[in-house]
Amino acid sequence: MNRRMTENKIVLVKRRTRLQELIVRYNTVQQAQFYIERLGADFGDYVQEDHHYQLALEQATVQLQQLGRVQLLDREHVPSFIFGPDDVVVVLGQDGLVANTMKYATELPLIGVNPDPQRWDGVLLPFRVQELQPLLTDVFARRRQVKEVRLARAQLNDGQVLYGVNDLFIGRKTHVSARYQISYGSVMEQQSSSGIIISTGMGSTGWFKSVLAGAAGIMNAANGRQDVQPPSVPSSFGWDSPYLYYSVREPFPSRNTSTDLVFGRIEHDPLRIVSQMPEDGVIFSDGVESDYLEFNSGVSATISIAQQKAHLVI
Repeated sequence: MNRRMTENKIVLVKRRTRLQELIVRYNTVQQAQFYIERLGADFGDYVQEDHHYQLALEQATVQLQQLGRVQLLDREHVPSFIFGPDDVVVVLGQDGLVANTMKYATELPLIGVNPDPQRWDGVLLPFRVQELQPLLTDVFARRRQVKEVRLARAQLNDGQVLYGVNDLFIGRKTHVSARYQISYGSVMEQQSSSGIIISTGMGSTGWFKSVLAGAAGIMNAANGRQDVQPPSVPSSFGWDSPYLYYSVREPFPSRNTSTDLVFGRIEHDPLRIVSQMPEDGVIFSDGVESDYLEFNSGVSATISIAQQKAHLVI
């Protein structure tokens, strides 16, 4: 066996297709088909998507095996997987799978591959399966550029840590009113809201953008204008920006709760939050509600920019 084959390790991250998820739920293809067609949907689209993905997975595996040792990794095992310091990570998309993998494979070169370009645009999927061999050769030789991605970090007072590539959500599981104490710098207040969103540069074109659009729409309606924009706030910011933004959703003013700390930039000082929710308090990342930390009464969270960075091959 040649030297290249023994030294290079490639982790290929894959996911279940919609068809596979249906089979897990309904046990057989026939039952899955009955369910989908009863709803008036096209079951053939599910089959076609699965076919293209499985073909891409097979082709990617064959190509990568010629370059090194390949370890297949299912999406659900990514959070508990221990990546090696010299691993190269290949993710057979969509974008959400790339983002979810990034926060567990920091400091490693990560390659997003589009398994079905006719179906997925793929902002984080710049490569095709057919490009893998020359691409990986360049990556191993350190001839490819990487784009740094800064992550958000939530650390609880019991030591638990959660990272977010796009954003973190802090609130109640059911998105009903959350109670907590929030502080930034020397300012501290009690709040009641439907939750706090922490946005990274990568996430600034998603949830963050919708928050700003909603604020501008409210201001326009209140002032009878069509051109109001939130002052001094970027509509988006760079993936490698060394700061975050926090946004409080639907803050409620009362005798016991205030609404001064509802939007701001987290840079040098962390944002600190102490839960006052007796149950169902959570912090989850990147819209994946199953990837969360419990955040109930008395637990405190420190929100800051992560020191680790993700490295997306471009």
